[in-house]
Amino acid sequence: MAESESRTDHTVSARIVDLLQAEGIDTIFGIPDPGFQRMYRVAADRGMRLVAPHHESAGGFMADAMWRLTGKPQVIIGNQGPGVANLMPAAICAAKENAPVIFIAGQRGRQLDSQVRRSKFQYTPQSRFFEAAVKYVGVIEFASQVDEVFHEAFRQALSGTPGPVYIEYPNDHCNTDVDLGPVAEPAAYRLIHQQADPGAVSAAAELLSKAQCPLVLVGCGVRNARAFEALDALLDRLQCPIVPTWAARGVVPDTDPRVLLYSSPAANDAIAAADVVLALGTAIGENLHYGVGRHWANGNTDRKWIYVERNPGNIGVNRPIDVPLVGDVRDVMPQLAEALAKHPKRGVVAELEGWRAAHQAARQTLWDSATDVQPIHPGHLVREATAVVPDDAVVVRDGGCTALYELHYHEMRSRDQLSTLHFGHLGTGLPYALGAQLAVGSSRRVCLITGDSALLFHISELETAVRKELPVVIIVSSDSAWGMERPGFYQEFGQGQEVEVDWGQIRLDRIAEGFGAHGEYVDKPGDIRGAVERAFAANKPALVQVVVDPTLNALQMPNAQEFVTWYAGSMY
Repeated sequence: MAESESRTDHTVSARIVDLLQAEGIDTIFGIPDPGFQRMYRVAADRGMRLVAPHHESAGGFMADAMWRLTGKPQVIIGNQGPGVANLMPAAICAAKENAPVIFIAGQRGRQLDSQVRRSKFQYTPQSRFFEAAVKYVGVIEFASQVDEVFHEAFRQALSGTPGPVYIEYPNDHCNTDVDLGPVAEPAAYRLIHQQADPGAVSAAAELLSKAQCPLVLVGCGVRNARAFEALDALLDRLQCPIVPTWAARGVVPDTDPRVLLYSSPAANDAIAAADVVLALGTAIGENLHYGVGRHWANGNTDRKWIYVERNPGNIGVNRPIDVPLVGDVRDVMPQLAEALAKHPKRGVVAELEGWRAAHQAARQTLWDSATDVQPIHPGHLVREATAVVPDDAVVVRDGGCTALYELHYHEMRSRDQLSTLHFGHLGTGLPYALGAQLAVGSSRRVCLITGDSALLFHISELETAVRKELPVVIIVSSDSAWGMERPGFYQEFGQGQEVEVDWGQIRLDRIAEGFGAHGEYVDKPGDIRGAVERAFAANKPALVQVVVDPTLNALQMPNAQEFVTWYAGSMY
């Protein structure tokens, strides 16, 4: 079909494309099974981008990353039976990461649901498996329901706390014609903007204006909302310490003189001194000790809390809240900045300069501890590699030990840092990097810093990167082991007593070359920067494998005791 013909196609398949385009979606991830081939043909004729991954869960992770970089929900399809089963890991991860990914599942004809027969080929009651993982499960029982099912899916995905949804698309309806009239704009069927109650905004502004030492806790919801300009305007009014959550590192770059990293001694001092906390785009979850325990249990424990949160059901659950601002952070921050403008502008918090100086001195001490020894120190790898990563690059992290080293040894200059720090799901890194590169196009570069174990989950997607000409740069901290598993064995049984942790060294650089990517192998500390620079200069998918000391990797993880408290529940 030519594009003009696709516009006159009135099948359910074409209508689904209409509905996706009405939401501003221009990319579909998934492998085009016969049940989706008409949809793909129509989408291609209309200029949409189609990306077939090698595994459906990888496609789901790509969609998740695109949401984070665009602020728009994204779509992944799965073919009936096995293809849909492969979507499950991505659906669970999207639920934990609050990502509004639209999972569209193919299915055999509806009549099989009620047939009393056994052993139906490529058939299983798929929707029930997703019910616990997603916010909404919708099945297109009749062709005429396609609009209402998709509208409800987008409504649920983007209302309150964002999250994934599941739509089942039986092949009964692929080629059925429907006459449903013009496609409605999103504002006609779901909430687009959500401002907070003006009285609550005034109360929050009053509290902040009178605070002696306010503190802003910035979460990754601000990044997902793409609300950087509104954030900057608000922070300019407050002139106080900024503590990013672990998942929000980079939302305010580490180089900003107001930033203090959570759990650092300087940040702990600022938390103890804070009399008002403004929490933006964060769940105030376990890895922040729910805003109650550990670092929060010191100093002004009666500090007041202002919380910007979309879902009213989340207010006061993890900790008491004094002033709830129920609304979308992208809409509430301008409200709050405007309200603060009615008060005298604050001066910089007096202690901030000293806290920042102490913070930077402590970080420098940590950085200096990662010397250029051989075998290579993982911290030295991160410092050397990130020194030549472009300031505006999207940086993706993956892995166990590697993620902790990256969090502590990388001075983040870019506002876009992607990871699964809510779920800790290994293997998302390469798909995230591809989704991010699709989102930013040729305007920015994307760099993945990953462990070798994590990379191997979806290494086949290197072919997708080459096929789609996505010039991601992958830096691999390679210890040829499940590095995060070593410390547990060491502590309980002693060094050398590990079981099924090590595996043989793999030349990942040669695998990359086999896919058609650029490959580099580094085992000397002085060669890291040059290899990373060449990888970026190659202007195509590139992988730099850096061999690190496996013992250092396991035993010198920075701030490891803080990481342990993420699992401690109330025992911190």
